[in-house]
Amino acid sequence: MRKSILAAGSGLAILAATGAGAQTTGDIAPASQATIAAQRSAADTLPDDGTRDAAFSTRGFIATLPDPMIRNAAGEPVWNLDAYGFVAGAAPDSVHPSLWRHMRHLKHHGLYRVTENLWQVRGFDLANMTIIRGETGWIVIDPLTSVETAKAAMALVNATLGTRPISAVIYSHSHADHFGGVRGVIDADDATSGRVVVIAPEGFMDEATSENVMAGGAMLRRAAYQFATGMAPGPQGQMGSGIGMGVSGGTLSLIAPTDTIAATGDTRVVDGVRLEFQIVSGSEAPAEFNVFIAPEKTFLAAEIATCTMHNILTPRGAKVRDARAWAHYLDEAARRYAPQSDTVISSHCWPIFGRAEGTQWLEAQRDNYRYLHDQTVRRMNRGETMAEIAESLTLPADLGQEWSTHGYYGTYSHNAKAIYQFYLGWYDAVPANLNPHPPVERAAKLVDALGGEGRVLALAHKAMAGGDYRWSSDLLQNLVFAEPDNAAARAALAESYEQQGYQSESAIWRNQFLAAARDLRGAAPRNAAPQSTDLIAAVATQELLDSTATRFAPERFGNRSLTASLELTDRKEKAMLETNGRVLIGRVGDAPADADITVRGPRAMMLALLFLKQPVSALQAAGLQVEGDPAALQHLIDALDPMPQGFAIVEP
Repeated sequence: MRKSILAAGSGLAILAATGAGAQTTGDIAPASQATIAAQRSAADTLPDDGTRDAAFSTRGFIATLPDPMIRNAAGEPVWNLDAYGFVAGAAPDSVHPSLWRHMRHLKHHGLYRVTENLWQVRGFDLANMTIIRGETGWIVIDPLTSVETAKAAMALVNATLGTRPISAVIYSHSHADHFGGVRGVIDADDATSGRVVVIAPEGFMDEATSENVMAGGAMLRRAAYQFATGMAPGPQGQMGSGIGMGVSGGTLSLIAPTDTIAATGDTRVVDGVRLEFQIVSGSEAPAEFNVFIAPEKTFLAAEIATCTMHNILTPRGAKVRDARAWAHYLDEAARRYAPQSDTVISSHCWPIFGRAEGTQWLEAQRDNYRYLHDQTVRRMNRGETMAEIAESLTLPADLGQEWSTHGYYGTYSHNAKAIYQFYLGWYDAVPANLNPHPPVERAAKLVDALGGEGRVLALAHKAMAGGDYRWSSDLLQNLVFAEPDNAAARAALAESYEQQGYQSESAIWRNQFLAAARDLRGAAPRNAAPQSTDLIAAVATQELLDSTATRFAPERFGNRSLTASLELTDRKEKAMLETNGRVLIGRVGDAPADADITVRGPRAMMLALLFLKQPVSALQAAGLQVEGDPAALQHLIDALDPMPQGFAIVEP
């Protein structure tokens, strides 16, 4: 199978290796005078640089790989450890000074000692891998995104600290950058035989395999903007992702857990090490826990607390997260675990050393989400719309003295809108917004009303000359939608987006602006994502049937009915598909005895049929058994849309 069926988590396994052969083409604009002025103004508002983050981000460094390029089995690069080696000295005009400072600390990579028996490998992927010395072997928490980077990380651990077997793997949550590299650490037989225990929060498998099944096509395309897929790092290019450098381009894998944690306070003694878990599901991930490593007096805050404010709603798209619950979990962590912890670590960024420092850090993170939540709801309840709230709600000055509350990943603007959406949805109750014209038609009417293409371009250039890139991009986006082949409009909009990207403190806001500019300049790849066999195998059959139904085009099928019995011979599983010409219904279980068609074969063939739309005749030749009319089955397959292969975002 060659095409992706799904992706999972914040670290989507679709992204080209950061700086590993990535290219940026096109005439990229330099920072304008307005941007330069904005950067200097922003620098004046920032807290003192201080020494804490510089010290903590390098403290305990032991070693890194001599060759910075991590490659796959074919010799192709999937990760470049030194991709951000250029980040040093003063910020260039094309990078927000706060983001530049952030990347000076985030760029470090290698093996770091945290406590006597606990280490982290940082900078080998989007996330950190945490290593604990057990009585007999290594306990690995969060084995990165890809097999290749996880394997390289463990090679560094064993070469530096001494070779030991893996005794346990722990997934802190259900996003792929925290489990995808597991086969670079252990084999499936290690888990099924009981040689290695694999621990995850309750609901992990459902969430790890299903979060992006339904919206996978749109989410994958949007993620290419969030992470600036394939864009080379540089002062005018990608500047990390706020919680890490980027996402590796290697192989995504998954091994099912053998033990799950259901409640806060649950404990396990794993290879002689006592671990206590805090369930924080429904915050940053739908299935997530934190871990208190008792002997090391270390609290792993997973991803509810890192070196940046996180996303309540990711730009790539996902279900809105519960900011109020998030703040409650942080409050519980600050009261229950921080007072026992000499060190607070997370699955991204660097540790916080010291009990007082760790407690204060968690409390600042708590207050950030709590302030966001409460003040958004307060304004919401007095009638402000999400746009009005996002415009007026900003990081309080005193809270902003803690660098980790800044929005290098999530932002106040985006998160305020997400909280509004969590409670009230997208509609602001203004009837004019209830049923507006669709984008292309609305754009054409607006351009006409403003006096035509020349007038809109003139207005946009005037706005850009005055440094109002938000207004210029609003004008120009409408002109591009009304006249998609207008080269002057596309070039001006690309430059407007670039300036907004340069001015963004958030790495992923920067990524989205620059990715959009790259699209407009005609230099953006829209390649299909590589598939993950492990993830596809893990998806429940009902999820796959429901996903198939979302691609059913009744206008192509016609006014007819069909029932197909599916027998997955390798899994001894039965299912069915039924259509009345309007909808396609999938069910797991026995099909009616009078089904029109019976299809028998291994699950891989069923996936090839339903997702890759391979011809029925070709699959029959390969061993798929079809009882009934193969032409009727082919007609059903022809009525399914192909898997999404990318689509336009900043153009019609």
